[in-house]
Amino acid sequence: MNNALRPGDPGRTGKTVKLLHSGKVRDVYEDRGDIILVASDRVSVYDVILPTPIPDKGKVLTQLSLWWFEQLADLVPNHVISADDVPAEFAGRAVRCRRLSMVQVECIARGYLAGLGLKEYQASGSVSGVALPPGLVEGSKLPEPVFTPTTKAPLGAHDEFITYGDVVAQEGEELAAELRRLTLEVYRRGAELAAARGVVIADTKLEFGKDAEGRLTLGDEVLTSDSSRFWPADQWEPGRPQFSFDKQFVRDWAAGTGWDKRAPAPEVPDHIVETTRARYIEAYERITGKSF
Repeated sequence: MNNALRPGDPGRTGKTVKLLHSGKVRDVYEDRGDIILVASDRVSVYDVILPTPIPDKGKVLTQLSLWWFEQLADLVPNHVISADDVPAEFAGRAVRCRRLSMVQVECIARGYLAGLGLKEYQASGSVSGVALPPGLVEGSKLPEPVFTPTTKAPLGAHDEFITYGDVVAQEGEELAAELRRLTLEVYRRGAELAAARGVVIADTKLEFGKDAEGRLTLGDEVLTSDSSRFWPADQWEPGRPQFSFDKQFVRDWAAGTGWDKRAPAPEVPDHIVETTRARYIEAYERITGKSF
């Protein structure tokens, strides 16, 4: 995708919207001084965009994020202005947002051991400098949720684990403490609400920025199947890979193809696309109680 101007909704805005940035799965536009955050149907694994989209993925992620922003509004301000006042061609998968100066830290909370956190623990007994008890296995529930930040890598590069001390050095002690506090509060609230609906949130990644008044604000997406690991609670069993309602299913398929995890990625078969779409929708419906 290039940086050309794209048509907006001339009947409403009277002008075009400008593409500012195209990420792995989201595109960022400017419109009337606001940001339009558009979720695509693209899917990325191992920091590579797959050539095959997942139909309706953008809509599912957007609607789930909006639901969570409402549930978390008393904990932390968010960037949402409107989900309705967006260019017509993006309806259902876009949000009009306030501009934020983004904090250059990926804020991750983990309540269970999985993914790269598991690999880091197996290598060092800790994750992001947080020491964990011995004897944990894949899928183990941690004694309490932990803050395990990473770098915020550019497109095509890998995020790297950093310690809380690294966040302090980069952002200052006051902001680092607030990032950790809010990340864990959002995770705990989300995990509690999801648990009541039969879903385990194993971990999640959050992004924060500062608004025009300098307030720390929750941005991007929140507690979605792209930013979190969702497991059915009645099937959770430590010591093995978990059934997932998130893109782990696509990661597992990709890893089993023999692909070297470098671009270009292989085409995704129809049955993998269909199953992935169904799992994204099931996560949305279980958590929100709404039909997609």
